[in-house]
Amino acid sequence: MAESSQTARKTRRESIERLPPSMSSSISSLSEELQCSICLEVFTDPVSTPCGHNFCKTCLNKCWNNSQTCSCPYCKETFKQRPDLKINTTLRELVDHCKKKTPEKTTEVLCDVCEERKLKALKSCLVCQSSYCETHLERHLRVAGLKKHKLMDPVSNLEDYICQKHERPLELFCRDDQTCVCSICTIKDHENHNTVPIEEESQEKKTELMKTQKDMQQMIQNRIKKIQEIKHSAEVRKGFYTELLEMMEEQQKAAEKQEQELIEELEQEITELKMRNTELEQLSHTEDHLHLLQIHSSLCSSRNTRNWPEISMKTDESLETLRRALNQLKDTIDDKLTQTELKWMQQYAVDVTLDPDTAHPRLILSDDGKQVRLGDIRQKLPDKPERFDPCGCVLGKEGFSSGRFYFEVQVKGKTEWSLGVARESIHRKGKITASPSDGQWTVWLRNGDEYEALAGPSVSLSLRVKPQRVGVFVDYEEGLVCFYDAESSSHIYSFTAQSFTEKLYPYFSPCLNDGGENSSPLIITPVNYNK
Repeated sequence: MAESSQTARKTRRESIERLPPSMSSSISSLSEELQCSICLEVFTDPVSTPCGHNFCKTCLNKCWNNSQTCSCPYCKETFKQRPDLKINTTLRELVDHCKKKTPEKTTEVLCDVCEERKLKALKSCLVCQSSYCETHLERHLRVAGLKKHKLMDPVSNLEDYICQKHERPLELFCRDDQTCVCSICTIKDHENHNTVPIEEESQEKKTELMKTQKDMQQMIQNRIKKIQEIKHSAEVRKGFYTELLEMMEEQQKAAEKQEQELIEELEQEITELKMRNTELEQLSHTEDHLHLLQIHSSLCSSRNTRNWPEISMKTDESLETLRRALNQLKDTIDDKLTQTELKWMQQYAVDVTLDPDTAHPRLILSDDGKQVRLGDIRQKLPDKPERFDPCGCVLGKEGFSSGRFYFEVQVKGKTEWSLGVARESIHRKGKITASPSDGQWTVWLRNGDEYEALAGPSVSLSLRVKPQRVGVFVDYEEGLVCFYDAESSSHIYSFTAQSFTEKLYPYFSPCLNDGGENSSPLIITPVNYNK
């Protein structure tokens, strides 16, 4: 295990050392991104918070020691318990490398006209194919014919900016052939092709670079979150199976090896993504349009990596053989794991309030917007586009388009109900089909004891106890919607591998009164963290 970790660290260091020369300046500017936002210095013993932000270990501990609560100094997210801070080894190695690496000096371009002591060039002329100091550039700024020449910041490789076939400046970009061309090329080899000035194409490519950079930043955050989830899963498993270590030694070691390999693989991807992200940032501001166009495809091309959202680290997956041998212990262990998982989800609790503009005219909402029941008469309400009719439904006021959220609903005393989340564009008028393909992820109760997940087709659920309070958890990026019995801490059902593309809203339906048997309201309740 130790040898594997040492080999992985060596590989990461070698990958950093083998960075191409074009990224040397990226290393220099990257040091600015490796600064602690508390002390504003380069990280010393960097640690990561559960929300994914990084600080010096000493700075963060001082910050928390002087505060009654533990929250992220950057995004202000508050943690219920003080996190156990461990050194982010990948980030520390990156910091150490940046401290040792000195930026390569840029080769100075000299004037081609100066005879004895050559002065530093101020501009390069693509027409003359020469570079000029301030004195010898003066004619290009004064003589009418020379004023039309194309000047640029001095470069030593002027031949790369000249068409080798026609010896004219590469001023245009052919979108049909995806290459830079000169004005004569457009008359001959690229006649009737779609050509634009390289400045215009460069600007479009900069926009693509910015989008790629944003996507890469999201990939980094997703991998940091996945590391936290894997570590959390490992801690839960270790905590509950300590007494069984002798019986499960082989599987324990295999699980730990898999976890460590996944973490190291994620950390290496994060390091590589950060490096590429820094170079994208620099290129998005460059004025060297030709250089940008020449390397754009290689920078923006997708790298084949694991499909991380599909990598699951359920704490009991690797213990199937052991579970068969420990039938008597199974229910107790599963319950404890579910309780821990539910407590973790409850930290993402949000304050949900019902939206009266979406409520069916027969639904009666409480003044505080926390309860809903079906009334006897149809209220005279404006027929707004967002209002459900004839389906007796109502949505929460606030929608969510990223991150995680959790809420709980009391269903005590009811024989029928529907709960879950719905996308913003769900049909509000006429008949509604309850299924993920129609934008609805819900579980319902019918006839007092028939529970189903409306997964299209429906899935019958066998529950050991009748839920009195249901918890709903959503992880937007992971495409996950989970339902739990919040009182017994037991799992009800999960929609997995979903694809969310718009806002999701909490969804409620108290259903028909059933002659008074189902007249109790659905009640949005505060989350009990101390359970």
